[in-house]
Amino acid sequence: MSKNLSKYINTIIAGDCLANLSLIPDNSINLIFADPPYWMQTEGELLRTDGSKFDGVKDKWDKFNTYKEYDDFSEKWLRECRRILKPDGAIWVIGSFQNIYRLGYIMQNLGFWILNDIVWSKPNAVPNFSGTRYQNSHETLLWCSKDQKSKYTFNYKTMKHLNGGKQDKSIWDIGICIGGERLKDRNGKKLHSTQKPEKLLYKIILSTSKPNDVVLDPFFGSGTTGAVAKLLGRNYIGFEMEEKYIKAAEKRIKQVKVDDSDIHNLVLEVKPPRVSIKQLIESGLLKTGEQLYNKKGDKIAVLTSDGYANDGQDVLSIHKMSAKHLNRTNNNGWDYFYFKKSKKLKPINNLRYEYSKKNER
Repeated sequence: MSKNLSKYINTIIAGDCLANLSLIPDNSINLIFADPPYWMQTEGELLRTDGSKFDGVKDKWDKFNTYKEYDDFSEKWLRECRRILKPDGAIWVIGSFQNIYRLGYIMQNLGFWILNDIVWSKPNAVPNFSGTRYQNSHETLLWCSKDQKSKYTFNYKTMKHLNGGKQDKSIWDIGICIGGERLKDRNGKKLHSTQKPEKLLYKIILSTSKPNDVVLDPFFGSGTTGAVAKLLGRNYIGFEMEEKYIKAAEKRIKQVKVDDSDIHNLVLEVKPPRVSIKQLIESGLLKTGEQLYNKKGDKIAVLTSDGYANDGQDVLSIHKMSAKHLNRTNNNGWDYFYFKKSKKLKPINNLRYEYSKKNER
């Protein structure tokens, strides 16, 4: 088969991940999310405290005979992933204590550059039923660029906005997949033993991709990556061996509608237009003597004719005036000041975009 990427876009390719990875052209994929076998190495039955059996990971695809066998398999698919990534592409690999250190070692040897190790903290994690260890309540994600010089995508402003205006951190509290989100088989049991929650993939794909990017998942499973990619207006490619998972994933993704929102389109990542306060006054969007407020509605200063802010003590730029009232050395006045329109507080920052639109016509 020829390496024509377009024929695989938004499809699930049946078969082994190594064989399928060979179909993908070099330097063609924007983002990869990989949820490989963890090789859990569980022995015997897992019993809850009430004596009932816990249905853990016992699938054939999670079985390996030796560490060397697991390492060889991991190196092969990771090497292929690096080949197909664009020069500025990135990859996320998720694992637990059984495998993540081995994967990280291999990835560094292959030339990947680790950007972050994210701790997925699970508030509703499965307990340690035997009481012989600490409850394992987290998994680790390695976010890596193709190499150290890659100009990878990171939508910092968007994630900061979604985190209440604070820089997002490397510990994510997200519950495991339960309830209505968990896909079930005909008998009402969970379809896939390691289905990941959509909230986890939402953060991953939104933070490190752009609209229309191609997100590839070599271990597609029940299709969480494809469902979230479609929701966010990204494209997906999935590889999956088991027909029951493919059918469930296709049905699931078909029901998803694209959410064409400003957040998903990364409006916050676009640099604001270069407009001065004086230009806003000259255009009539603001006026000399206009009262400026903080977000609480406190009166802070009034505008002068030359675009400065006067608080009755000092006449300063909006940036220095906002820094003064926040007791800081520097601050962005566009983010601090508000004006009143129809008796409601409005960010002065909005006026920059309004001015820019008017002057484009």
